[in-house]
Amino acid sequence: MAGGLLFSLPLLYTGEVWWAGFTMEPPRQLAYLATTFLLLLGYNRYAGLHPDTGWTEVVIDSVEELGLGLLLSAFILYTLGRIGPGQHVDEILGSIVVQAMTIAIGVSVGTAQLGGGEADAGMVGTDKVTFGGELVLGCCGAVLFAANVAPTEEVVVLGADLSPLRLIAVTLISFSLSALILHYSDFRGADRWVRADSLGGMLRGTIVTYVVALAASAAILWLFGRLDGVGLTTIVGQTVVLGLPASLGASAGRLLLQ
Repeated sequence: MAGGLLFSLPLLYTGEVWWAGFTMEPPRQLAYLATTFLLLLGYNRYAGLHPDTGWTEVVIDSVEELGLGLLLSAFILYTLGRIGPGQHVDEILGSIVVQAMTIAIGVSVGTAQLGGGEADAGMVGTDKVTFGGELVLGCCGAVLFAANVAPTEEVVVLGADLSPLRLIAVTLISFSLSALILHYSDFRGADRWVRADSLGGMLRGTIVTYVVALAASAAILWLFGRLDGVGLTTIVGQTVVLGLPASLGASAGRLLLQ
């Protein structure tokens, strides 16, 4: 629960997220929950539990973490006076679901990273994560960072106002920071989890990480309704702008979430 709140408190205190909870349609709420559950499954399979854990335990843990995320979301929102008996049930459910995604992923990460003990012992001797596992970890990191920024109006304003040259500059900054974190930092696990024997290998790993960040950014923006009724230029602008924090999360997540 500490991990869940650690990563999600900015969302719980953001007015745009409260509004998104009131306006998000039920199909998107279901897509939100399904996306969260898939990320929990992936994280618990590749990083959160013992390497030899079976899928049954992975599914059970993921259901528990999603449930904790929903309960924490409801409790905090009620305590802050954002939901209450006077509201329509659809508004209450929407608010809880919108907040629960980051909380649930934070609960999963908190269980694995903040708990220590047995979870750490289970990772000893694990020298390799599959390509699919790296994608999942990168996506989890991107979501944890980008979800706190995506609902804000500033992303819309920047995505619409920045010129193509500035967007290219943001792209280059995002790409460069990802490369620095993955290959030139002393982040925990950098020498163990990210190995590149050549410049080509480094570029491939960084490109994949940035593509994951952009995909996560676009998905989050769509879930929050930021891409509805806008042109392609604005969609690209918002995705690139949000891709900066998402790329930081994706690259750091590949190293720190294992």
